[in-house]
Amino acid sequence: QVQLVESGGGLVQAGGSLRLSCAASGRTFRIYAMGWFRQAPGKEREFVAAISRSGSNTYYPDSLKGRFTISRDNAKNTVYLQMNSLKPEDTAVYYCALAPRVTIATTRILYDYWGQGTQVTVSS
Repeated sequence: QVQLVESGGGLVQAGGSLRLSCAASGRTFRIYAMGWFRQAPGKEREFVAAISRSGSNTYYPDSLKGRFTISRDNAKNTVYLQMNSLKPEDTAVYYCALAPRVTIATTRILYDYWGQGTQVTVSS
């Protein structure tokens, strides 16, 4: 079984920055596409960022492009999400996920493994 553990969440003022980490174990990390999703109270889980197996390709929704950056360090079995210029509407639980059968994935259905989530709260 693949295990994913997120860390780095916390309370940040609007306009601030935060970097989330996701440590993977149990399988060969470098062969899997990875992604980040978030879920705010009362809302559906939404796509945040995706990165290909090698890290050469990334994808973001238009609303987040330019503020969020996904990266990975395959030697450390870790994927990161750098969040800049944070807004109160970014407040959510952020989840790391793994897609085992594709090179890169932007839709929830392609991700088979999920972390426990880490809370990000942005104050106004």
